[in-house]
Amino acid sequence: MSDVEQNSVEGRKNWKVDFFTVWTGQAISLLGSMLVQFALIWYLTVEYQSATILATASLVGLLPHVFLSPFVGALVDRWNRRVIMIAADTVIALATVVLAVLFALDVVEMWHIFLIMFIRAVGGGFHGPAMMASTSLMVPKKHLTRIQGINQMLNGGLNIVAAPLGALMLELLPMQGILGLDVGTAVLAILSLFLVAIPQPVLRDVSFSEGSGPLAVLNDMKVGLRYVVSWKGLLILLVLATLINFFLTPAFSLLPLLVKGHFGGGAIQLSWLNAGFGFGVIAGGLILSTWGGFKRRIHTSIMGLVGMGLGIMVLGIAPPSGIMIALGAMVLSGIMQPITNGPLLAIIQAAVDPDMQGRVFTLVGSAASGMSPIGLAIAGPLADIMGTQSWFLIGGGMCILMAVVGFISPDVMNIEKGRVQAQQGVSQEIG
Repeated sequence: MSDVEQNSVEGRKNWKVDFFTVWTGQAISLLGSMLVQFALIWYLTVEYQSATILATASLVGLLPHVFLSPFVGALVDRWNRRVIMIAADTVIALATVVLAVLFALDVVEMWHIFLIMFIRAVGGGFHGPAMMASTSLMVPKKHLTRIQGINQMLNGGLNIVAAPLGALMLELLPMQGILGLDVGTAVLAILSLFLVAIPQPVLRDVSFSEGSGPLAVLNDMKVGLRYVVSWKGLLILLVLATLINFFLTPAFSLLPLLVKGHFGGGAIQLSWLNAGFGFGVIAGGLILSTWGGFKRRIHTSIMGLVGMGLGIMVLGIAPPSGIMIALGAMVLSGIMQPITNGPLLAIIQAAVDPDMQGRVFTLVGSAASGMSPIGLAIAGPLADIMGTQSWFLIGGGMCILMAVVGFISPDVMNIEKGRVQAQQGVSQEIG
């Protein structure tokens, strides 16, 4: 971030009012979106009772993030970010209105649901990076880690309340009523964006290609990729984030098998572990937002990654009678997730040039999301052969190994100095 941009942020006394006006609107909208997601998945479950259809629904929501994110990042850095968020929320709301009408007329078909889910995923793919990239221009650098702690706490809380609240809404309202609630929350999010002026980054000559056509956008993507590749510390962090998703996403998807096959439990015990993780995430977000982490954010993330790895490994070594040990391990893993992820996101917001953040965030998201299905494809057969606990041991051990790699890498440890200063610092250490 340039000195001019950072000084303008630090000098704004009312940054909390502006930021949390937008943040509150987006938080309410996120709750509405999660209720709709739960309701649609449950509708597909009851109506079709097909694992293939549920898997397809998951892919419909995942694929836009994997394949469109690099293009989205280039556009987010080019266009006005407030306009992007308003447009994304509006498109999502209009698509949801269409689906609500189809449900009200009782003419909805499976492909209608998949299409609307795809449109909503595309809209979310624009909205998320635009909000993340705008945060660094709305929040002083010293508070970014605390804000990420609040975000992590919000996500943890929503993950706990969304499913039971969604189930309650299904009992009280028809599907079109739940969809209508989401439209209402989207309208609130849009109104909050009209109330606040969101700063735009200072554009550098090297940030963008000339023109505005498809070739210019492709060249912008290449510029963003070169930016990451030329910054060794950021590239290593990208690889580490991708590997974390590769190992941990399958581990949590195998949790039902671990509960049933190893601990001899049922749905109740599985709900204990899921709730324990959710409450852990809330606690971790609260700790991070209050404490703020170590002075060097990367130290906080490395500590969190070690703690998360230990929690996952405990799941792999707990005895069949150790369901309460597993519950403690899930709480520990939940606490450490925000302490790992929050500072990493704050590092990107603080160190990456604002006019590059859209591309960097979408590149991280695309790589991490793309690794999830590959990890699932490998973990399933391997767990069948070696036992479910084996993947938890592998995943936890790899988290600790990645933390060690990050700690001994000068490029990673110097990342908060910014690209040029970090590279100069590494050269001096090597020399």
